[in-house]
Amino acid sequence: MTKEQRKTMKAKRNEALADAVEQIIADESLTQASVSKLTNINAARLNQWLKGTYLGDNEKIEQAIQRWLDSRESEAELEGKLPADTDWVRTPSASSVMSALSFAQMAGSISVVYGGAGIGKTTAIRTYQNQAPNVWLVTATPTVARPGPILTRIAQSLNLRTTGAVHVVESNIIERVQGTRGLIVIDEAQHLCHRALDSIRAIHDATGVGICLSGNEIVYAQLTGGTRAIGFAQLFSRVSKRVRLSKPQDADIAAILDAWGITDKQSRKFCLAIGKRPGALRGLSQTLRLATLFANNVGEPLSLQIIRDAWTDLGGDL
Repeated sequence: MTKEQRKTMKAKRNEALADAVEQIIADESLTQASVSKLTNINAARLNQWLKGTYLGDNEKIEQAIQRWLDSRESEAELEGKLPADTDWVRTPSASSVMSALSFAQMAGSISVVYGGAGIGKTTAIRTYQNQAPNVWLVTATPTVARPGPILTRIAQSLNLRTTGAVHVVESNIIERVQGTRGLIVIDEAQHLCHRALDSIRAIHDATGVGICLSGNEIVYAQLTGGTRAIGFAQLFSRVSKRVRLSKPQDADIAAILDAWGITDKQSRKFCLAIGKRPGALRGLSQTLRLATLFANNVGEPLSLQIIRDAWTDLGGDL
């Protein structure tokens, strides 16, 4: 391409739009690869467009860029109307989870946290991870139920290479966590089979790293119930702390309502009923966030009727 052609191409490009994207990349420490994914623009084309050397349809790329910028603006506007993030409230149940995590890490032991969905186990785990050093969170799924896949996922969380034989991956994990006084948390651990859980137990035995298994009631039931308990004996004998959260406590719901500044007795009573339904505290927090958005849109304070409207809008019924 000649110098004159480059000048022509640059003239076709929306310079203000390009400058805006470059500024966002610089301010937010983004990569061109991440912007490519966010805008659904081919990485090579985006790179050329940013350089002003793209020979294709600049207008088509700029339409995609503008949609992305408009979406960012809408999200920022919506976020500005919502209250400060209150998804994390140190409820009594959350304190129990964090205590189990802290003990497992401090003592180099195994803890089990289990119970119903929506009580805040995962949020408490992520909060603990942000507060403590050397905490690695791995989320199990049905596709990683066996030893090889779950060890690969653990290695990924440790930023280790995941290629090679399973025993090599295991050896790399052991070498990485040895002496770190760290904690490996397996969330949704009910998906793991006996051999996968035993592989995690073996890492604990070899290194003394703390382990926390978190999930639903199956996590604990399969350690203790029926003939399968025999296979889990080695793991169960090493469990030092067990925390069962079958449903949210009234005190959990009260703590959340206090954090949201809800003092009206009728509103608190209605929210208490929401918090006791399936989805528990997660459903309550989502309702309150939406209700606050509704209230801001009409310029009114949060009220029982607005909370009811938000709950109904989310598909809830009492």
